[in-house]
Amino acid sequence: MKPLDGIRILDFSRVLAGPFASQILAELGAEVTKIERPGTGDESRLFEPKYPGGESAYFFALNRAKRSITLNLKTADGQQIARRLASTADVIVENFLPGDMARLGLDYAALAAENPGLVYVSNTGFGQDGPYRDRNGYDTVFQALSGVMHLTGYPEGAPAKVGLPFADLTSGLWIAIAILTGLAGRTRTGRGCHVDLSMMDAQVSLLSIAAARLFALDEEPTRTGTEHLGRVPSAAFVCRDGGWLHISGSDQHWPAVCDVLGLDALASDPRLALNAARVAERERVMAAMRDACALRDRRPLAEALRARQVPAGEVNSLREILDDPHTRARGMVQTFEHPLEGTVRALRNPLRFEGLDDPHTGTPPRLGQDTDSILADELGFDAAAIADLRTKGVV
Repeated sequence: MKPLDGIRILDFSRVLAGPFASQILAELGAEVTKIERPGTGDESRLFEPKYPGGESAYFFALNRAKRSITLNLKTADGQQIARRLASTADVIVENFLPGDMARLGLDYAALAAENPGLVYVSNTGFGQDGPYRDRNGYDTVFQALSGVMHLTGYPEGAPAKVGLPFADLTSGLWIAIAILTGLAGRTRTGRGCHVDLSMMDAQVSLLSIAAARLFALDEEPTRTGTEHLGRVPSAAFVCRDGGWLHISGSDQHWPAVCDVLGLDALASDPRLALNAARVAERERVMAAMRDACALRDRRPLAEALRARQVPAGEVNSLREILDDPHTRARGMVQTFEHPLEGTVRALRNPLRFEGLDDPHTGTPPRLGQDTDSILADELGFDAAAIADLRTKGVV
């Protein structure tokens, strides 16, 4: 048995944050029905990169283990079908602009009147209220506005975005948290809830330690590259063979760092035994460590540090980490079979359970592949009625 067996999710969201959240829950056992536009579907189906058969790798990465039904929500029939599906759902996820779902008669108030146990998550860029509520936004816009981009990069360089769609992915995790929290609350109260989840709020909430610095010291954190404002050493160093190694240690690691790197002068300075002094003398310590690392090849240096229990990690490329022996041993790269693309590799859900079945890497749905079966088996439409809906452009 999977943890979420029996939970039904109706997913109106598109592109990344919402689909990422519902994929996580689908592979944990929830039945996720993805609502898509007839003809085109989720716009990410058209995004690059593409597999040889023409399917989008972007879409595949975020929509595994789901069902797909096409519905034209601009039609009265499409809206009525959506309401019928919602009447038996446990969860709704949507990322329309505020007010759009109400205009379709698919907002929380309308659906909860028929299904009071519904957990309804509205994931918008800026929330249901506030001066920015009607703005559109993309991942990098939220990285910029939230301050994340200002904190990322090197001191002498320009602001930089995170190397992944950080705002979308972290918002997706918050959507999953919201859904699970709402379901847990329902077991106590017997009623569902509406969750107003702003991507902007999600990013601001993640500022955490940076905000703590401003709250405590009234100091605006600056870009530090790979360094840490409050800890020395904690940075990536280039080695003799051109590879980069990230070394991060606390006071208990400092003697071993000095010993492995041959930093006798630093080791003999009793003040540097404490992190506060190393932070105060950051340039002196960092210069010595840079010089020492530049004389050593990355792999033997990393192994020597780890042998002394110093936290050290190679700065891996994507290809390197996916082929890493630990990644392989943990089974993080799985496969699924697709009718057009054959065997496709995918990153697995990282959760592992004892007492419940582990997540299974599912197959992304073809556009509308479940439309007829859902209409017939769950809503009672006969073949003629389904054909009529298709003729009218409803599905």
